[in-house]
Amino acid sequence: MEFSSRLGKLKPYPFVEISRIIAAKRAAGADVVTFGIGDPDIPTPQPIIDRLLQASQDPPNHRYPETDGLPEMRRAMAHWYENRFGVSLNPDTEVLPLIGAKEGIGHVAFCFLDPGDIALIPDPAYPVYEVGTMFAGAESHVMPLRESNGWLPELDAIPSEVARAAKVMWLNYPNNPTSAVASQEDFASAIAYCREHDIALLHDAAYSEVGYDGYRASSFLEVDGAREIGLEFHSLSKSYNMTGWRIGMAVGNADMVKALFQIKANLDSGIPQAIQEMAMEALTGPQDCVQDNITIYQRRRDRVILALQRMGLQVEVPRSSLYIWPRVPEGFTSAEFAARLLEDIDIVVTPGSSYGQYGEGYIRLSLTTPDEQVEKGCQRLESWTIPSPQGG
Repeated sequence: MEFSSRLGKLKPYPFVEISRIIAAKRAAGADVVTFGIGDPDIPTPQPIIDRLLQASQDPPNHRYPETDGLPEMRRAMAHWYENRFGVSLNPDTEVLPLIGAKEGIGHVAFCFLDPGDIALIPDPAYPVYEVGTMFAGAESHVMPLRESNGWLPELDAIPSEVARAAKVMWLNYPNNPTSAVASQEDFASAIAYCREHDIALLHDAAYSEVGYDGYRASSFLEVDGAREIGLEFHSLSKSYNMTGWRIGMAVGNADMVKALFQIKANLDSGIPQAIQEMAMEALTGPQDCVQDNITIYQRRRDRVILALQRMGLQVEVPRSSLYIWPRVPEGFTSAEFAARLLEDIDIVVTPGSSYGQYGEGYIRLSLTTPDEQVEKGCQRLESWTIPSPQGG
């Protein structure tokens, strides 16, 4: 039996490996504190659960859903975008529900990329941008994100021949893993670049609803020209603690939405309708839970930042997202430092190198860990003496 060559190109998905390590350590009796995976520990709000329980009793919801979702679902998504960003969307042509944003991000490569085409991929970045590109048989051209440039791509550094050949560009702000944010001026620069070079601009906005100290992220669709060349991916996972329910959306250019619908119609059967109903409750009901989440995450952010600073690590205080992105001490690689944290004090973090070569030199800590675990982990970090890189 032979498997496809693309399987050989796949690197281990970092969060699967992290889960395996945690399970093995706990099975051996270790008291592991994990800052590894960005999966909210806060429960889905009860009114949203109640809507699911009610909808699950409705026999029409027991049947196959439609790929493009219930019309009421698309209207709720459009309504949310209007209320949150002032962006008016046609729910029938510019909104497409997704089985989680990850699914849409993975599938959209098939809309634009043929074998040999080029996608402009940020680095460090969520791995699925590059994986989807590879599955489509296309090539990734890395756009380095550097601390010196605020973790924004340097568009002028893209070679002209690459720009002419590129079919898509991926952006993600607020950013995973760096927590960097982008201004509307930053979006405008990317939109102008993509319009000039006839590139589809794909923006992952999954973390827009987690902002600290009064910061509120923009949608790139607020910027003139975005809808001519762009599609934005969003998710209910981080905003409403709904990672396990798998529901998100792609919104923007109608032709791009139609293309993604065509791919999905041939590969999936849509979101279960009872889950669509709970999503409608989330999007159109009271939004207090979003601020409640932020209050919790900001408290955790401040505690973890304090612990890292007491350790002597260099770290910026994030204005958004669920992650903290400190530099590792001189002489360590990201993986080496993460391994020492796990070995010495049973703390799990994600090496920055898991997100690409330009993530080397950093680690990512997620704030989606219960408060008591955060405090336990921070006390361990503060009491730990960082060893020499040689382990002495």
